[in-house]
Amino acid sequence: MDPLSSLLSGIRAEGSVVTHAVLTAPWTIRFADAAPLTMVTVLRGGGTLLLADGTERVINAGDTAIVRGPAPFHLADEPDTAQRPHAEYEISCFTADDSCPDEEFAGINWGTDPDDGATALIVGAYRAWGHRHERLLRALPPVLVVTEDAEVCAWLESSAADAARFSAGSQALMDRLLDWALVCTLRTWFDRAGSDAPSWYRGLADPVLAPALHAFHRRPADTWTVASLAAQAGVSRALFARRFTQLMGRPPLAYLTECRMDDAETLLADTDLSIAQIAKSVGYADAFGFSAAFKRHKGHSPSTFRARAA
Repeated sequence: MDPLSSLLSGIRAEGSVVTHAVLTAPWTIRFADAAPLTMVTVLRGGGTLLLADGTERVINAGDTAIVRGPAPFHLADEPDTAQRPHAEYEISCFTADDSCPDEEFAGINWGTDPDDGATALIVGAYRAWGHRHERLLRALPPVLVVTEDAEVCAWLESSAADAARFSAGSQALMDRLLDWALVCTLRTWFDRAGSDAPSWYRGLADPVLAPALHAFHRRPADTWTVASLAAQAGVSRALFARRFTQLMGRPPLAYLTECRMDDAETLLADTDLSIAQIAKSVGYADAFGFSAAFKRHKGHSPSTFRARAA
């Protein structure tokens, strides 16, 4: 499994807040779910994202914005709308009993034939399971925006309209649609981010490093060396080490250790595997060597980390 797929495995639109809203100005929406990621796709019209840190980001038709949680934020038709009379909505459906009463969305038009000048949005808030997704969040800015073409927006709107009819399978349809949209949006943003993209993503795009990275992430427990990674890449050990360090910002074995320690954190926090079992799953022959490496890189022993995570 490649790194992006692995990190996304801990975050899903499964049963999440999904809305297809058509709004007539002036309006604001408050997002109070503390969701790890919230995605807003503007089909028509536009608005301004107002983040908790004071950041303002205009989004227009064709834009998809992903906002990193958990701080609440607003979307408004204009930045100063909150200071004057307006229609106000709130999305906060991640409750303990997973309920989302219909009255939460009272007044929002769910149709596909809005008034002239109305803004049409698809909004999805994503749930997280465990801790694996936290590495993805660290690689993202507070908000990112990707612009799509009109054909993509038309297809999304048609699909959202089908799901909004509440026919059989509508929730599953929208969940899968939003999972697909999240992956595509993130891949597009990473592709366009260039040097700002995380090193593991840049490496996957490199013809020399990609085979070695895929091999390692498929089998992290193998006894990898610089020579064996270079063999996967089909180049000399010296060339591989030099190219890896230049592109990834650290030597190959340092990257491997970092990934293994991150995987170990997830296993310690999200599973009941013994420390010895975790050690073997991340490529260490025994618990002693793994524990020493974990404390050296994370500042705590595996048992201390597990206790604090619990």
